[in-house]
Amino acid sequence: MAAQKLYAGAKLRETRQRLGLTQKDFAAKLGVSLPYLNQMENNNRPVSTSVVLSLAQEFGFDVTELSTGDSERMVSDMREALADPVLADVTPPLADLRLTASNAPALARAFLHLHRAYRQTHERLASLDEALGREDSRTSPSPWDEVRDFFHYCDNYIDAVDRAAERFAAPAMAAGPAGGDAAIHQRAVRALAATGITVAAEDIDRLRHFDPETRRLTLSARAAPATQTFQLLLQVALLDQDKLLEATLDLARFQSDAARAIAKIGLANYFAGAALLPYGPFLAAARETRHDLERLATRFGASIEQVAHRLSTLQRPGAKGIPFFFVRVDQAGTITKRHSATRLQFARYGGACPLWNVHRAFETPGRFLRQLAETPDGVRYVSLARDVSKAGGHFGAPVRRYAIALGCEVAHADALVYADGLDLGNPRAFEPIGISCRICERVDCHQRSVPPLERKLSIDPNSRDVLPYDVG
Repeated sequence: MAAQKLYAGAKLRETRQRLGLTQKDFAAKLGVSLPYLNQMENNNRPVSTSVVLSLAQEFGFDVTELSTGDSERMVSDMREALADPVLADVTPPLADLRLTASNAPALARAFLHLHRAYRQTHERLASLDEALGREDSRTSPSPWDEVRDFFHYCDNYIDAVDRAAERFAAPAMAAGPAGGDAAIHQRAVRALAATGITVAAEDIDRLRHFDPETRRLTLSARAAPATQTFQLLLQVALLDQDKLLEATLDLARFQSDAARAIAKIGLANYFAGAALLPYGPFLAAARETRHDLERLATRFGASIEQVAHRLSTLQRPGAKGIPFFFVRVDQAGTITKRHSATRLQFARYGGACPLWNVHRAFETPGRFLRQLAETPDGVRYVSLARDVSKAGGHFGAPVRRYAIALGCEVAHADALVYADGLDLGNPRAFEPIGISCRICERVDCHQRSVPPLERKLSIDPNSRDVLPYDVG
């Protein structure tokens, strides 16, 4: 079978611009002619093997970046946007979407921004939210969506913040991960004390409260130890790493102060998670334990959710972990956290596919559920799900109930302890799942909620199956 040609013009051009090189200089360093480089950057020619080798040798470039990145998630996002009823009659073929994502990513982002603006305006009018005449009725993206997209298209990996967190945690990790949770906790306390901040744990309703006047940080004594340490590290990020966070925010160029403020908290959370589970030691331990979440949680003094989320961020160039997807849903099926370093992308609006095992995790609290799943594009995954209920800390307090799912493509099954004993060689063992009913191509799904907009429907009044229509 012939090897698949690699067209990565946008990524190649982005790399050259990041290095500050002209096309002429870049072509010379890669050992190709200027016209040939121009053709590769415009996807008129595939990236040759010699160019791939030159990128690695001359610039230490992680060549796996050429075949990954934004294209798959852009295609998924565009398909979902084009499934909007207002665009149902003008849906382009999938091949056109892939060409747009790879050849004109800026145009794809502009289209997604336009659709998001349309959707938000439509929702304001539909909900009679006094949008007309109000200053905040402009069609800019909501701050929350803007921040979500920032992390989404960064692969949920922020290199400068991740490395700063790893450096901060290094002294605590000197004796090894075992017992590192207590060491990192004390490291954070000392870092805050160096700036005149005292730390206390008291019976308060909030997880964390910092008083700038008294320079006192109060943590909830009801919170689990892992949560207390996380909140400590978050406060360290906000105070000790403020310049780094602000510089990162400057590069992001958010459209509103609200989005910037939300993103700063997001970056502080990122620092806290990366310090609690520092990249190098955590990646080594993940490989050693074959990604056993419980063993990793015990070793690093973290929660199951913290460990699962961190596994999905191990995308450092030159030292990547397994590409995982991670998602958290509430009892209504709404996605509250989502990230995918795999080809599987989640719906931007609405909930996850009801056939996915993450929904069944609520029925079996405290247990891991395993699932072999196949998406409509034929890609097969090993998926792990578990509930992560969070108690309120006192009698009568509401319990927050979530379920998380973590998974990877079946090609990585040997490195995953949860794949042991599964019938990976049996095609029938893989359950069919989708992303969103509106863009799912399956014609025989018994859980379909709405028809797929890219298919014609056949309705027979004299016959009725599970669905009141047949999908052509």
